[in-house]
Amino acid sequence: MRYYVLDRGDQLSLELAESFHKLAADQGLILDADSPDIVVSIGGDGTMLHAFHSFMDRIASTAFVGVHTGHLGFYADWKADEIPELVQMMAGDPEDSHLKPRIVQYPLVDLEIVKQSGVLKHVCLNEFTLKSVDGTVVLQVDINDHMFEMFRGDGICVSTPSGSTAYNKSLGGAMIHPSIEAFQISEIASINNRVFRTMGSSLVLPNHHHCDIYSRKEQNLLLTVDHVNLRVSDLISVRCKVAEQKISFVRYRPFPFWTRVRNAFLD
Repeated sequence: MRYYVLDRGDQLSLELAESFHKLAADQGLILDADSPDIVVSIGGDGTMLHAFHSFMDRIASTAFVGVHTGHLGFYADWKADEIPELVQMMAGDPEDSHLKPRIVQYPLVDLEIVKQSGVLKHVCLNEFTLKSVDGTVVLQVDINDHMFEMFRGDGICVSTPSGSTAYNKSLGGAMIHPSIEAFQISEIASINNRVFRTMGSSLVLPNHHHCDIYSRKEQNLLLTVDHVNLRVSDLISVRCKVAEQKISFVRYRPFPFWTRVRNAFLD
């Protein structure tokens, strides 16, 4: 079993990473920064996002598992004091039915960002947002190559099902179970009056649909792909759709999505 650890960088996470390496060496696990079977994220959900983007080119052959060092995160199954148990399970016989992990896969969102200066391609695990840097943003939203609405407001958020519990939720969007292959479009402070109108509610599109977001005036924009910020002044359009690839999480014990939701927002 080849593994790699990516930690948040704070003192506790660094200490936990060092402890993990010692335990892993004792169990015969192999540290491999280039082609790990499992990437262990120690920190919070932001650390998992960083781990995902760091190994995006190996997404088809690498699984992820999270250890949280603070409040319970949606991408973390393990607590700091459970690292010895996690290492033992990772080193166990995969043929042993009691130790054999379950792999769950979550949908991602594929982005094609077209600028006057070129084309960028990104994949996001949580969400993509598009906002104006210096005023009201004006965007045309097309769904399946048909004009849907002309948006004016602070911006637009496009989220994955797993990301629906993050920024999307604060915008009033729905929480979507990650087994559903879809993506969600939510408005950020839209302008609605007798002159300008938008839908005013979130839209959930299935995996065989796509949307195109066009910049409809000269504007300085901030594009955010998960934790990565991009300043763009020459945007033409952004095409959003469910990505063909998925992220894989390794589960050594049950941790249902709705239990995560309850723990995060109700307990």
